[in-house]
Amino acid sequence: MPPFVLVDGSYFLFRAYHALPPLTTSTGLHTNAIRGAISAIQKLMRRMQPTHMAVIFDTPEPTFRHKLSPIYKGDRPTMPEELSQQIPYLHALIKAQGIPLYSLPGAEADDIIGTLAKRAVKEGHHVLIST
Repeated sequence: MPPFVLVDGSYFLFRAYHALPPLTTSTGLHTNAIRGAISAIQKLMRRMQPTHMAVIFDTPEPTFRHKLSPIYKGDRPTMPEELSQQIPYLHALIKAQGIPLYSLPGAEADDIIGTLAKRAVKEGHHVLIST
C-alpha cells in the first residue's frame, strides 16, 4: 500500500541550505535551499509514490515549549538572511506542485506532523514521516 507521506519541510530546508554550495539568481536571490529541498521532495515522491503528501514547516513564533522553558532552543543561532529569503519561494513552489503545506504559529512542525499522522492512521492510511 502506498504511504501517506508527511515531510518535515523545515528540516529539508536547513539540510539543503547547509549541504549545497551557494547558488544565486542574476538578481542575487539565494536559491540553494530551494533547489535542494524541492529536489529532495520530488525524489521522495518518485520513490514512494504516495497516496497523499503534505509538507510541514516551523514558524518563527515562540511555541508553548518556549513558555515552559525560556531557554528552549536558546542556543540556536539566528537564521541567516540568505536562508530566510528563500522560504516564501520554496512555499510557493511546493503549493504550485499541488502539495498541501502546513504551518501554524505557536506550533512546531513536529507537533503538526504528529497530529496529521494520528489522523491519517485513524483513517486507515499507512504513514511515512520524512525528517
